[in-house]
Amino acid sequence: MIRKLSIWVSRTTDPYANLAAEEFLTFHVQPDECILFLWQNAHSVVIGRNQNCWKECRVTELERDGGHLVRRLSGGGAVYHDLGNLNFTFCMRKENSNVIRQMLVILRAAASFGLNAQMTGRNDAAVDGLKFSGNAFYDSRGCYYHHGTLLINVDITSMSRYLDPSREKLASRGVDSVRSRVVNLSALCPEITVETMKEAMIRSASEVYSISAEPFDEKRFDLEDLEHMRERFDSFSWKYG
Repeated sequence: MIRKLSIWVSRTTDPYANLAAEEFLTFHVQPDECILFLWQNAHSVVIGRNQNCWKECRVTELERDGGHLVRRLSGGGAVYHDLGNLNFTFCMRKENSNVIRQMLVILRAAASFGLNAQMTGRNDAAVDGLKFSGNAFYDSRGCYYHHGTLLINVDITSMSRYLDPSREKLASRGVDSVRSRVVNLSALCPEITVETMKEAMIRSASEVYSISAEPFDEKRFDLEDLEHMRERFDSFSWKYG
């Protein structure tokens, strides 16, 4: 049972540091704790654990333009991150996980701005059929995370430019259709910014779990472990292998 809600808001936009922090939090969460990690990455494509980066991303173009390629621990598809995107991670023990409850945090945060958001597809969140959040999951040795994206004011053109949809998806939907299926929340409600959504997610998590949120104690971080994890995420073999 979750009795403690800790909040960690990253102060870096380095994707390798953020993925390292996510892994550290996941494997150091307390048995009765949920850690809500909120983070942003600058100009990056994040691919699933088992994806072939050359098939999912225009790697050469991304890196030529100063972008970062990052491989995460979870499965799922490739996603584009920039500073118009807010990422979230729920870290907890596997026995405390509840996807419906975790998704409710997202839906209530959107509802606080007057948006009627719903779960759709494979644990996506959408408003009027337009997706603003995709989600993925990971568990190992009894530790678990559920993470995803919140499109606030993402450069949709760059998203289309650097991601390389599968031929099957293009054949069935076409490029324009793929683009039309996502929406920035700021386009639906101008009051939504990255900062206001951070606040809404924290409030919503407190409501859903009926626990007052408290800041994550930075003293729990092992800086040496974090640096080792960051180096692994930034290694050539991990990103491209």
